[in-house]
Amino acid sequence: MTSDSTNDLECERLTKRFGAFTAVDDVSFEIPSGSFFSILGPSGCGKTTLMRMIAGFEEPAAGDIRIRGRSVIGTPANKRNVKMVFQHLALFPMMNVGENIAYGLRCAGVGRAEVERRVGAVLERIGLPGVETKQINQLSGGQKQRIAIARCMVLEPDVLLLDEPLGALDLKLRERMKIELKLLQHQFDTTFVYITHDQSEALVMSDRVAVMNGGRFEQIGTPQELYHAPATGFVAGFVGDSNRWRGRVRGGGELLEVETGDGVRLRCRPGAGALAEGAAVEVFVRPEALSLQPAGAPEAEGPANSPANRLEGRVDSLLFNGAASRVLVRGAGDQLVEVGHVPGPGVPELRPGDAVVLGFAPAEATCFAAASA
Repeated sequence: MTSDSTNDLECERLTKRFGAFTAVDDVSFEIPSGSFFSILGPSGCGKTTLMRMIAGFEEPAAGDIRIRGRSVIGTPANKRNVKMVFQHLALFPMMNVGENIAYGLRCAGVGRAEVERRVGAVLERIGLPGVETKQINQLSGGQKQRIAIARCMVLEPDVLLLDEPLGALDLKLRERMKIELKLLQHQFDTTFVYITHDQSEALVMSDRVAVMNGGRFEQIGTPQELYHAPATGFVAGFVGDSNRWRGRVRGGGELLEVETGDGVRLRCRPGAGALAEGAAVEVFVRPEALSLQPAGAPEAEGPANSPANRLEGRVDSLLFNGAASRVLVRGAGDQLVEVGHVPGPGVPELRPGDAVVLGFAPAEATCFAAASA
């Protein structure tokens, strides 16, 4: 990977080991200037270790890290123009808001008048003008988040690292802060690198997302690419909600035919990699891709060359959540299938126990080699 002056951050073949354990395994990626880039993965996948190497708190066993084209391997954390917002924010409770924001500037020997000017300017940009004399314990959770970002941004970093900064907030505030963080990133036009295990945070805020698993990147893409065109079974199962059927390939071609362990035949499009006759596979279908009709209703016709998959079952539960409402249908082999279904005018009324038929087009189902047990 060659250095590109339009990238704020480039990581090339990064590896980090702790004894015999490899936490980050040969990871490469680049982030264009002014991007919001998220690293998404489950706990223990290596994302925090990766961020600590970028920040300078850990040194890689192999590979290179370049910030605006310059390698920072061997450069201590305080000499890299990278700042970090932690989950618990690390604001100083004995200092007021202005003193918290000014702390890094004063440590750098910036004069008093310039400190006051820059503190006032950054408070304007985060929408909290005139709060310099407030104590930290007088702020709301969302205000504290913005102050923690302002304390970093006043130092004009090339890259801002955010280590699950919304994890300690309640659900409603977390939802609001996802929008605010995206707006702040646009406001400062600074590259944000955000790590999270929460797929909603990554999808809502990011220009591009890297899905990490077992120390490696499974896929890097836009939120839309990850959701609609997952490259691996792990991405299909981890990003967004998916129904999943296990089975074996019983026919090949542009569309595969898969027979589940309960004898159900499904037609689906193959994911990455060749899948031979008899291969153990998993089929993934999004809840919103499934149609649902009462048993006995006329069957909707699809394209002649793309017959719809049909599954029979009974309504198990109705989960009302406004526009995200779902129906749980118990099908063959006692498997629960989640179906997007919003009650309203013209929508069949359903009750637990009702016999129903589910349908989905083969193009809405993606098949990958089954993960090893």
